[in-house]
Amino acid sequence: MRQLSKNLIFVVLRWSGVPWFIREFFQKSKVTILTYHSPNPECARGHFEVLRRHYHIISLRDYLSSRAHGALSKLPPKSLILTFDDGHLGNFELKGLFQELKIPVTIFLCSGVVGTHRHFWWRHVNSTQEAALCKRLSDGDRKEFLRARGYEPEREYPDRHGLSNEEIEQLKPWVDFQAHTVSHPILPACADDVAEHEIAQCKSELETRYGLTVDALALPNGDYSDRDLLLARNSGYRCTLTQDPGFNDGDSDLFRLRRIALRDDCSIDELLVKASGLWGLLKRLKVRLLNRGGIDATNRARSLEKAVPKLQVTPDSLSKASRIT
Repeated sequence: MRQLSKNLIFVVLRWSGVPWFIREFFQKSKVTILTYHSPNPECARGHFEVLRRHYHIISLRDYLSSRAHGALSKLPPKSLILTFDDGHLGNFELKGLFQELKIPVTIFLCSGVVGTHRHFWWRHVNSTQEAALCKRLSDGDRKEFLRARGYEPEREYPDRHGLSNEEIEQLKPWVDFQAHTVSHPILPACADDVAEHEIAQCKSELETRYGLTVDALALPNGDYSDRDLLLARNSGYRCTLTQDPGFNDGDSDLFRLRRIALRDDCSIDELLVKASGLWGLLKRLKVRLLNRGGIDATNRARSLEKAVPKLQVTPDSLSKASRIT
């Protein structure tokens, strides 16, 4: 019911004309970056065809090159970049679509998962609420909790979650592969040495294993600290991509590039509303109004904690979690 209500809102917002106005008069001179994960081919086709009608799809390398040469004005109006995070095995199903539509895309790979039968850690929790709470734990506590769920980051499972080595090779003519850390931790929750390993080792592994030129790092979950951005810079990356909403231009910090996150199966109405930046703007306005009303971020966090029980990572709780699994 909640999603149906949202869908209706997206319909109204799309046909209000506001997304068109933003696109034609403000977004026209900006570069928009969208984030997908693993859309199915049918949904992806619908999205890509609509986006091609409303935007000019360019590659991430086009944007970086234009920035390096001070030639952003030479990019087409309403430039848009398509990115995919993680390197899910389902991305290979889009190969024919990339070929047919001739659209450039960037896929950010977790080097410790692709080319293996290892798993993405968030596929071993029992709910979205549990995944969200895991993201708030320290890196060590998160790993301990996941071990109680039967997850081992180095285990080779019978099935795989990521693209295979052969699939990556076959996608190379149409896909620009870049970095997404080794194992997709929450970087600010990691110790300095762990964060450095995740960032630097990913670049090294991808370049060595696949012969890639890795210039860009997509920050897992969009979380980062100043330390993580410095580590990326020192590791030889030219840019990092956040999940901070908004657009990019010639003055954008290359180590804080903005992206707009999309649900893989969202409707065309939702796609166009979010791609225009309108949805993000409305969410920010809502937060400001709540803050003015005295409901600050701390109070909202406390409300969430009351609604969802805290995960206490102790030997006793881990034992209980193991019995539940």
